[in-house]
Amino acid sequence: MANQKLYAGAKLREIRSRIGLTQKDFGAKLGVSLPYLNQMENNNRPVSTTVVLALAQEFGIDVTELSTGDSARLVTDMREALADPVFADAAPPLADLRLTASNAPALARSFLELHRAYRETHERLASLDEALGRADAPLRASPWDEVRDFFHYCDNYIDAVDRAAERFSGSAQFIRSAALARLGEIGVRVEEADTEELRHYDPQTRVLRLSSRVASETQVFQLLLQVALLTQNKLIEATLDLARFQSDTARAIAKIGLANYFAGAAMLPYGAFLKAAQDCRHDLEVLGRQFGASIEQVAHRLSTLQRPGAKGVPFFFVRVDQAGTITKRHSATRLQFARFGGACPLWNVHRAFETPGRFLRQLAETPDGVRYISLARDVSKPGGSFGAPVRRYAIALGCEVRHAAALVYADTMDVTKASAFEPIGISCRICERRTCHQRSVPPLERRLSIDEGRRGVLPYQVD
Repeated sequence: MANQKLYAGAKLREIRSRIGLTQKDFGAKLGVSLPYLNQMENNNRPVSTTVVLALAQEFGIDVTELSTGDSARLVTDMREALADPVFADAAPPLADLRLTASNAPALARSFLELHRAYRETHERLASLDEALGRADAPLRASPWDEVRDFFHYCDNYIDAVDRAAERFSGSAQFIRSAALARLGEIGVRVEEADTEELRHYDPQTRVLRLSSRVASETQVFQLLLQVALLTQNKLIEATLDLARFQSDTARAIAKIGLANYFAGAAMLPYGAFLKAAQDCRHDLEVLGRQFGASIEQVAHRLSTLQRPGAKGVPFFFVRVDQAGTITKRHSATRLQFARFGGACPLWNVHRAFETPGRFLRQLAETPDGVRYISLARDVSKPGGSFGAPVRRYAIALGCEVRHAAALVYADTMDVTKASAFEPIGISCRICERRTCHQRSVPPLERRLSIDEGRRGVLPYQVD
């Protein structure tokens, strides 16, 4: 932090608001004048070392909060939105986007909300059925996307729910037994049934039926999810109140999402899981055996270890289907995923389908020059009976290469060799690489040259 100037005005304002102090009182606590604090909060001055130390000493603030947050996500999301052809040549320069994300994050989110509403309306009208049958539908974000963005901008870490799950797990040696005991205490009887439904709870009979066709870790997860819905309802509802979703549907989806979060955090309690991950250098198979969890559950949990004061390695996590569509996404790193469409075809997550049961490793570099180590593997979810459909996905987990020593998967990989890193991007419309052989559409911010007498990999040249 001492080697570069730190501008974190929006984060300073957020911290002051959270503590509940006026600028004058906050400045007094930090040992700076009111005008100086005002300048820092408006990004006219960088945050001084004195203020950083005071934040830690006076308020116990994890100072890494100052250098992280929504800015990178907002910039990436705005660039992708501005890649929409509707903006044509009107896209502002990258420097303006960074200023907006840093100084006016609420404005940036409003812009993204407006673009999402436009996009969904455009897609609805493009379909004749939708145009005729739902022309009077309300203009708002889809509930699913609204909830996904909620978790995205919470850094996929919900502190109150995470800590409640950790308290529930306690020192329980067998989390399944703990879940069954808790449900028994509140009068819920658990049964297994040969059914396609993973879980079915009848509030009248207070009977919870679990599918006998699924893996044991899936059963445990569904048990804990039901524990969350029945015993953590007040906490979940309070969290939903703070989120202020636009519709009852979005709130209902988010409630299931928070219950899912509790279940994952109870299976893999923060402190114990973080220590185990560090001890085994983030070996997914070792962690899966130790905690009785699936590879996907372990990978997803690793991407949520962002508790202030006790952060793990900042990972990105993504799950894609066989068409390349992103079905889950989260990044605690500078790498952000496309909000619309699929992932970069040069990324190893797509090749995981070709090598079932194996981990694929990749060293990759994004157009901004940041280098990553990425791990990909296919994930199959059988239906549990002959003829039942098998759901197939691929997951990827990765981090910046500077954390490679903390990963067992980096062993034998030469992370010092520049040529070992494959070029990947986020979305073709915002990727500035000029010679990518997998480019599907031209980049927004580059001019094209068309020469009818020449043809390379692409039918145009990117200037």
